[in-house]
Amino acid sequence: MLTLRKMAITGGLSCGKSTVCRILKELGAYVVSADEIVHQLLTPETETGKKVIRLLGEEILVDQKIDRSKVAKIVFRNRQLLKALENIIHPVMYEEIDKLYLQQSDSTEQPPLFVVENPLLFETNADKNFDTTVAIVAKPELCLKRFKESTNYDEQEFERRSANQLSQLEKADRADYVIMNSSSLTDLEQVTKELFEEVISVN
Repeated sequence: MLTLRKMAITGGLSCGKSTVCRILKELGAYVVSADEIVHQLLTPETETGKKVIRLLGEEILVDQKIDRSKVAKIVFRNRQLLKALENIIHPVMYEEIDKLYLQQSDSTEQPPLFVVENPLLFETNADKNFDTTVAIVAKPELCLKRFKESTNYDEQEFERRSANQLSQLEKADRADYVIMNSSSLTDLEQVTKELFEEVISVN
């Protein structure tokens, strides 16, 4: 059986990472979202969730569930708390990703590609664990517009969150491939398909 190739999709806020991952999934890739795994981990029942509650306080609970918007409001205003939160979450998140990768590697119906959407790929030095890294970039004003439309947050919140990540330029510089997502969805689908075919042909 061929070794299942691992691709990481990263990029700045609202650059279109999820859209690229959706296209890759439609092409047959097995796609994992780091954010979705974190969402599953952040419940009061998990050990990870309990540690987060101890760190940030019970004020992050709403109806006995961890409210991610409350978590974000606290940590994006306090770098020390953000770092402490990441130290709790990231090791467990990467363990879960490794488990999923092993499951797909051992599957009798192995997918052509294993893809992880990870906004903080380079910030956590996780790029070394992937065969291929892709940075999705877009014009800053377009990213801001998308961010406002999808979250209802303002420009100040966009800037605050962006400040906790590497710049688009730095991510693009470190990635193996760069996809510019400032045009149409049709163009994005085309370049994503071309990238997919190029990467899987390496096997």
